Amino acid sequence: MDCKVKEIVNGVKVLYEDNHIIVAIKPSGVLSQSDGSNSPDMLTILKAYIKEEYSKPGEVYLGLVHRLDRPVSGVMVFARTSKAASRLSEQIRSRKVEKIYRCVVNGVIEGSGRLVNYICKDEERNIVTVTGDPKPGYKEAYLDYRAIVSKEGVTLVEVRLGTGRSHQIRAQMAYNGYPLVGDRKYGDADRKCKDIALEAYKLSFEHPVKRESVTFEAPVPSGYPWSLFA
Repeated sequence: MDCKVKEIVNGVKVLYEDNHIIVAIKPSGVLSQSDGSNSPDMLTILKAYIKEEYSKPGEVYLGLVHRLDRPVSGVMVFARTSKAASRLSEQIRSRKVEKIYRCVVNGVIEGSGRLVNYICKDEERNIVTVTGDPKPGYKEAYLDYRAIVSKEGVTLVEVRLGTGRSHQIRAQMAYNGYPLVGDRKYGDADRKCKDIALEAYKLSFEHPVKRESVTFEAPVPSGYPWSLFA
């Protein structure tokens, strides 16, 4: 869907809004919802935006129907009514919402393929371990990837998740020899890249009221390493 991007605060950009939904781009480092700290989060930012933009009295309703990890940027949809929230949540449960990622990895990849591994998360340390074979306590994780272009020893890759495991793209790509640029947890620190080069750049779903298929796409981020592929 063609949208006029509207930047509000903390780098948050609104792609689309109507009486039922609001679609926005979450920058890296911004939480999806508050964790009780003073860190900026999408839900609070967008509620404040709606309240001011539409002169809403009292508490603003905004439903969070999916999340992105704090270091990951990308397109998110929020529900402006409980009916929209219910219908969007059902689409997510039935896997009718399509989220496509792009990332920049260290190393040169060609062509496309599928990675199938097994993942176990350490909740206390907030880190996952990946293996190539089934093990007790590990869950299967698979993704499909397509190399777009390589430059200066890194590759721009499109990823479609088959399963939605925690840190899946970061951990699987690193396990298979292609850590994401800027990923200190699963790769190496990169002084040229302050954020992880991972973005949920395209989101497709059925509008909860209009019942038509819609797709929203974020522009390519600025700065290294994305600037290599501009």
